[in-house]
Formats: sequence, structure tokens, C-alpha cells
Amino acid sequence: MPSVFLGMFFLVFFLVLGTILLHLVRGISQWSRNNNSPQLTVPATVVAKRSDVSHHHHQDANGIGHTSSSTTYYATFQVASGDRMELCVGGSEYGMLAEGDFGDLSFQGARYLGFERRA
Repeated sequence: MPSVFLGMFFLVFFLVLGTILLHLVRGISQWSRNNNSPQLTVPATVVAKRSDVSHHHHQDANGIGHTSSSTTYYATFQVASGDRMELCVGGSEYGMLAEGDFGDLSFQGARYLGFERRA
């Protein structure tokens, strides 16, 4: 019986470790692709905005629970060719963007660099 428990423990441990390493490798890979991509500025229109709220539940050593949340903001831009790209933007940028805005989108790979409206 102890060997079954030990085997299950190591299986779960390596699955969790593998998942963490996979996320780490994906993050570093995306960061590297962005850094190796050219910085581009193209005419674009803001076609959609969305936010993703995630809630986190924490418990301290005394058993007291705490809840926190974080929000990630996204904007979808359409370029002249008709292609669309959704980029993660900061909260202040998100608040300044409105659907239908037209201007110059600056980005590097999947990294949002800025948006300057045209009159």
C-alpha cells in the first residue's frame, strides 16, 4: 500500500512540475518571438474590447480567507487587409480606446506598444 501512495505522489508531483515548466517555456518563447519581431506601425481600427477578471482566494496561516481579483484588458484591432489581432493592453490604454477609433497601431509581435488616434 505505501508503494502505491508513493507512486501516486510522484506522479502528481511530476505532473504539476511539468505543467509549471510548460507554462514557463511558453512564456519565454513568446517573449523571445516578440523581441525578435520588427516594431510595426500600421493604420488600424478598434473593433472590439473585452476584459477578463480572475478571482483569487487565499488563506493565511490562521485559516482566515482573503479574496483578491485582477483584470486583464484586451483590444481587437482590424488592419487595412481585413486581418484582426487581439492584443493585451494596459488599463489606462483600455479606458482611452473606443470601438470605432481609427489611428496608427504600434506593435511588436503580440506585444501592444501603443495606439495614436487620427482625426
